Amino acid sequence: MTVNLSKGQAISLQKSDGGTLTSVRMGLGWQAAPRRGLFGKRSKEIDLDASAVLFADKQPVDVVFFRHLVSDDGSVKHTGDNLVGGAGQGGDDEAIVVDLQRVPVHIDQIVFTVNSFTGQTFAEVENAFCRLVDETNGQELARYTLTGGGQYTAQIMAKVHRLGSGWQMTAVGSPANGRTFQDLMPALVPHL
Repeated sequence: MTVNLSKGQAISLQKSDGGTLTSVRMGLGWQAAPRRGLFGKRSKEIDLDASAVLFADKQPVDVVFFRHLVSDDGSVKHTGDNLVGGAGQGGDDEAIVVDLQRVPVHIDQIVFTVNSFTGQTFAEVENAFCRLVDETNGQELARYTLTGGGQYTAQIMAKVHRLGSGWQMTAVGSPANGRTFQDLMPALVPHL
């Protein structure tokens, strides 16, 4: 069963049978919004990029993104860069897989972001979402719709953080501006 998250809502990453999740995938999907032109409706290609910033005690220690596909410890992996989107409400255009059992103990938070590398705003994007999937069985656990459009070029999507001996996901949904995760670092701090 999927939980549709709203901004700031948190869910525990425990299986319904009481077990702990071992591997999760944060998926990102989107479509370019059609624009009216002289010759009818057209869509402009939009390059959204998913990134995961790994923190230890509120300090960034590693990042996984289109130019660094695997964390230094191997626990977080990006599946590859999609330059145009297209899945929208279907499958993932980009995904980051986190092996929760392999995340080093000093890493206490992983923050997921999305940026418009080509600079278009979210007003030009349709059907954008991020979702959390149990990678062991493919079950979608939570979905956060990147709604609101607006004149923003980035979104701090969600974070996965340690809670006791397990993990919890919080949908952040905070709009920001920037073409890369580096541009978002000052905006990430209030969400740690």
